[in-house]
Amino acid sequence: MTGRILIVDTVPTNRVVLKVKMLAAQFSVDACGSRKDAELAIAHKKPDLILINLSNPTEDRHGFCRELKENPDTAAIAIISVGVIDTASARFAALDAGADDVLPRPINDALLLARMRSLLRVRNARHKLMLRDGTSRALGFEEALRNFDATARIALLSRHTISGDALAAQLDSGLAVPVTRLETDKVLANSMAPVSDLFVIDGTQDNDGGRAVFRLISDLRSRAETRLSTLFVILPRNEPDIAAMVLDLGADDAVSLDISDGEMELQARALVRQKLLHDKLRDTVRNGLHAAVTDPLTGLYNRRYVEPHLSRMAEQARVSQREFAVMMLDIDNFKSINDRNGHAAVDKVLIEIANRLRENLRAIDLVARVGGEKFMVAMPNTNNEQGHIAADRLRKLISARPFLLGPDKPQLNVTMSVGVAVGGLKRLNRVQIDSMCNLADEALYAAKSAGRDKVAMSKRLAS
Repeated sequence: MTGRILIVDTVPTNRVVLKVKMLAAQFSVDACGSRKDAELAIAHKKPDLILINLSNPTEDRHGFCRELKENPDTAAIAIISVGVIDTASARFAALDAGADDVLPRPINDALLLARMRSLLRVRNARHKLMLRDGTSRALGFEEALRNFDATARIALLSRHTISGDALAAQLDSGLAVPVTRLETDKVLANSMAPVSDLFVIDGTQDNDGGRAVFRLISDLRSRAETRLSTLFVILPRNEPDIAAMVLDLGADDAVSLDISDGEMELQARALVRQKLLHDKLRDTVRNGLHAAVTDPLTGLYNRRYVEPHLSRMAEQARVSQREFAVMMLDIDNFKSINDRNGHAAVDKVLIEIANRLRENLRAIDLVARVGGEKFMVAMPNTNNEQGHIAADRLRKLISARPFLLGPDKPQLNVTMSVGVAVGGLKRLNRVQIDSMCNLADEALYAAKSAGRDKVAMSKRLAS
């Protein structure tokens, strides 16, 4: 598991126990006891998620959480409140202050880790979308995000009339948004699931170990029309293992039946805001950038998009203190391929190369066509070793299968050479980012000189 975690707890024993658990789960962990130390830690290395004990009589920890959520630089940091008294008023106060979840002690380890994985998934998706959105604004296509003015669509899925009526009443009274009642079995049987911003799933009366809820979550996440909806699951009391599985299957939140009306309203509103924000960001990317910054042949981003995007990636790398890699990939013997097969065949090769690269990279990675036969890949959170492994994997993807040029035409074997440069721990200005791309280019030429169909790593840092 990856991610940087900050533990904030006045009690040394609590910090030590949590830190051991987080390290065992393969997180990078910092721990501190005071708000001042937490602020310094965040300024030095911004965490992905904060585990904070809000029960401190000497400091305003609730105000600290609220300030983090109101600050654009820290608003995306996920926050889990640990150690509060297990009462409705204490949980509500934590959520109202900006906590994404509240886990009173004793903490169930499986539930804690599942909740962390769920929050980090959402954070990574938002990080990717915000990165794209920031690039589009840098190009002048979109102003900064404004409040999304839309009517939320909320649906309650239940197999039980009495519990479904009670949950619908809770939602109606707090949200002032019409709630559509749906029968779970009919949704599962229907080939077209209803579109909704938020699905509230009633699992409170099921006595099957969670199997019906598991199936419903998997079904909703697999359908094109509902895969981006937010899922809010209500479970019976004292079922932490089912809650952990629900979160790992893709639910955005899972709470117990004893949740108060105020808590349910806060959680539901937060999930709707999350969904509408992501919709807005996706629209920005889709509508604002596509025509102007994509290569018409391959559909990849072009050089115009690459420059501002790399600047944002470099800034994110500096803040997170995680390196990023830039790769230059070039088709070997391109001129002779063109001379022997013609432009139409070469276009098919370029399109297929683009598809292979795009389908074998992470969503947060950038792949672009930056020249006739040259492609560029930029990978955040990637060090030298990881960059070399990824580059070699992409190189093999090109040479592993011949390219089909059409009926009655022979298949074509194609190889690519790759040059890689890694950097980003220090602030990089525009000239230094260009220098990093030049270093990747130099490494590419070294790979060509070494015999082609090879990977070469730059030995220098951008300056």
